[in-house]
Amino acid sequence: MEKKPALIILSFFAVYVFWGSTYLWNKMAVTELPPFMLASIRFTTASAIVFIIAIASGKSLKITKKQFLNTVLAGFLFLAYGNGVFVWALKYVDSGFASLLASLQPLVLLLMMRFVQRKSLKIKSIIGVALGLLGMYLLVSQKGLQMQEDSWIGILMIMSCIISWSAGSLFIAKADTPSNFFITTGYQMLSAGVILAISSWAFDEKWIAPIDWQFETRISLVCLILFGSIAAFTAFNYLLKVVSTEKVATSSYVNPIIALLLGWYFLNETITVQSMIAAAIMLTGVYFINSRKVR
Repeated sequence: MEKKPALIILSFFAVYVFWGSTYLWNKMAVTELPPFMLASIRFTTASAIVFIIAIASGKSLKITKKQFLNTVLAGFLFLAYGNGVFVWALKYVDSGFASLLASLQPLVLLLMMRFVQRKSLKIKSIIGVALGLLGMYLLVSQKGLQMQEDSWIGILMIMSCIISWSAGSLFIAKADTPSNFFITTGYQMLSAGVILAISSWAFDEKWIAPIDWQFETRISLVCLILFGSIAAFTAFNYLLKVVSTEKVATSSYVNPIIALLLGWYFLNETITVQSMIAAAIMLTGVYFINSRKVR
């Protein structure tokens, strides 16, 4: 597949900035809405918009049985479990802390590549992950980060989400999926929305009509659908096909920085000197991983 530098840059911007913003939007929405209901509405609505745009632009929604099954599996790993359970975990930890835990993904991904795919680890990748983890430790070790009651539940579930997301990244990079990444995104989100709706019913969540939502909740969901789902996830699927999986995973280092900045601006959270030092170290880790030479 031909690589287009400008499109790659825009795609990285989407997965770095838009996904970094989803921590704030999800936290704002999940304070009022049940988590699986929230995620189901987000992905079902986003998939409907994707398919409408695709049909209007003359694209075919037809895919093979194998492609459909692959997109369903990817939708489960990335969105139904990887994101839906993550949103549920936000009931137990704050958004900033959750975003810091998510930065463990590159380490999990590299370990899976080493032990599952038997790939050797490049020295720059190892240095990059080490710097990322050091930066994460400096952020987490601050006394100002207060976790909520039963936070260990949220931590364990977030760690399982990281494993699910990493497995999905390795799977989708080589899986047979629709050639159009917009269509791939639509089917993944549709399957995730259905799975999450079933999960919401199984957990007996009480659905709340949109007319009864607070204004902030409505704005958060719109942002999650347009930017966090359609734009960012389409960019993510594209990047997995044109750059290395480890480079795509560097979003896990940048997203916490975006989340902290948004928390400071919108929620009046304090950004300490230690946070700034940690952010600099994490970005250095991103540089080392992104500068890795691919054979």
